[in-house]
Amino acid sequence: MGILESKVPEGTLADKWENHKFSMNLVNPNNKRKFDIIVVGTGLAGASAAATLGELGYRVKAFTFHDSPRRAHSIAAQGGINAAKNYTNDGDSVPRLFYDTVKGGDYRSRDATVHRLAEVSVTIIDQATAQGVPFARDYGGLLDNRSFGGAQVSRTFYARGQTGQQLLIGAYSALMRQVAAGTVELHTRAELLDVVKKDGRACGIVVRDLLSGEVTPHSAHAVVLATGGYSNVYFLSTNAMMCNVTAAWRAHKRGAYFANPCYTQIHPTCIPASDDFQSKLTATSSPATWPPVMPKPSATRATASAHSRTASTSTSPPPLPATASTPSRRSTGTSSTCTSASPARTRTNSPCASTRRSTTRWAASGSTTTS
Repeated sequence: MGILESKVPEGTLADKWENHKFSMNLVNPNNKRKFDIIVVGTGLAGASAAATLGELGYRVKAFTFHDSPRRAHSIAAQGGINAAKNYTNDGDSVPRLFYDTVKGGDYRSRDATVHRLAEVSVTIIDQATAQGVPFARDYGGLLDNRSFGGAQVSRTFYARGQTGQQLLIGAYSALMRQVAAGTVELHTRAELLDVVKKDGRACGIVVRDLLSGEVTPHSAHAVVLATGGYSNVYFLSTNAMMCNVTAAWRAHKRGAYFANPCYTQIHPTCIPASDDFQSKLTATSSPATWPPVMPKPSATRATASAHSRTASTSTSPPPLPATASTPSRRSTGTSSTCTSASPARTRTNSPCASTRRSTTRWAASGSTTTS
């Protein structure tokens, strides 16, 4: 294993990224057409990257295993997108968005990356608006804001309850414009099988056509992986079943670092699966009344702890006597609260079943990661 290098530029937090952009070597516009770039994934990140790189003049190949880029799971976002525009004049700024995001991430995020996110947020809204995203507007016709998810200021730009869908349609429209212009070559129903490396750097991919089964290699000067999340490795998730972590896992097997596999968003307002025909959780609206900038993991842990204390102090009926049909837990010789040794994989709210499903999925994927 090599040394984990974050590639964060030197300098003060507020200036390092601007200094880095200024000191980077630029590519002459006439030379951009000489470079090939592969983008894997066509969600908000992948579609926007492919469209932008194509418009800049690079030769781009975009790959997705969906039948259309519009099937990406980015469509599922509802609440909105934050930006430090301070349109409501309530004291928002890039440093405040940076602070709120670091705290909202339970202090697990990399400071330099979050600060860059806060900086770019201001122009992301302009880009999305230029792509035609119909953000909500006030009576004067200006972009509207709302306070969402415990933020102390109104910084959330939204399109009713379908913000992710509208953002994805905007990115998709920009992507297809470049496809029509010939700067982006779109490959649908193509599954990433492997990442090709040369001298320790990614220089191509191998994909399988999901319709014909044909396996083809593709080379490029740079490879962008924008393949989405991996929450379906857990027992219960609100992600679509197509969010199957295969691309990220294959990149990891080729040497890409995989940090904090347990670092996924906790959504505390979900309807659990109630029968075998349901494959995942159903998310309900995120609560907008969290205490100011209370991280969801912290709030969920506090809620679970309160429920545990309540349950421990409540009066419960005496346990059934130990019989042949109802063996006592003590007679099993273990302190576990799970008395069933059956490997049945039925959907249940039992923590033991949750553990079994999670362990089974990780084992099936061949992972040696423990969390």
